[in-house]
Amino acid sequence: MSSLSLINADLHSHSVISDGTLTPEALAERAYANGVRLWALTDHDEIGGQLRAAQASKALGMDYLAGVEISVSWLGDTIHIVGLGIDPNHPQMLEGLRLIRHGRENRAKLIAEQLLQAGISGAYEGALHFAGNHELISRTHFARFLVEQGICKNTSQVFKNYLVEDKPGYVPHTWASLDNAVAWIKAAGGVAVIAHPGRYPFSDMQMDALYKQFKELGGLGIEVITGSHRPNQYETYGNIAKQYGFLASRGSDFHDQKESFIDLGKLPLLPDHLTPVWSVFQ
Repeated sequence: MSSLSLINADLHSHSVISDGTLTPEALAERAYANGVRLWALTDHDEIGGQLRAAQASKALGMDYLAGVEISVSWLGDTIHIVGLGIDPNHPQMLEGLRLIRHGRENRAKLIAEQLLQAGISGAYEGALHFAGNHELISRTHFARFLVEQGICKNTSQVFKNYLVEDKPGYVPHTWASLDNAVAWIKAAGGVAVIAHPGRYPFSDMQMDALYKQFKELGGLGIEVITGSHRPNQYETYGNIAKQYGFLASRGSDFHDQKESFIDLGKLPLLPDHLTPVWSVFQ
């Protein structure tokens, strides 16, 4: 196994700045304690925690890549594109993300109206209570409110009965275009990565179109080993990375110690026949 593949890299995680429950500093400490030696904070549509995350990583002696996870509308659904190694102060990136966040607030008010029609009051204020950043109020914050109210036992149950298509609280939204998301990441000096491709409800033909369009736009990687993939999907997406010539990324998609499927740094290592995305930054 190559030395690069042996690095415990966790390049997908979320802090209280978006929809996680830990501060950037607490996340850095948790990652380092779990053996992570290369880390990226990738909050949703927000880079406000990057300086804190970088400073905490430096204090621990842990290598750091500035990151972001951008919400993208593609074929009528939402996908996510991770940007790694970005300049968090790049004006084109900052303005694009600002516009996405503005859309989140409007969507949240519509979600609350739908939940009120379903007999659940106070949802907007309740979700805000869980949102560390009010510009980034999301479905996850509403889910935590519904659990707190005893309406559901956990957030997994929420997303089976609420906030999804054909259920109370579902509000579709148009996010960034794939073209814009990749362009912002490239302009900011970063590498664009398709997050957890195994989660999307597309056919093989549609996924093929996504991979090809992403690559034509200058996207370089896909997540292979991720907390949002089942273990039996690791090989599938490793093969896809080889087939399309993508760099391979690894990240827990950690949000919270109770809600997340796997902890920071606890995923299997990347297979040594794949080229890690972090090889670009060596």
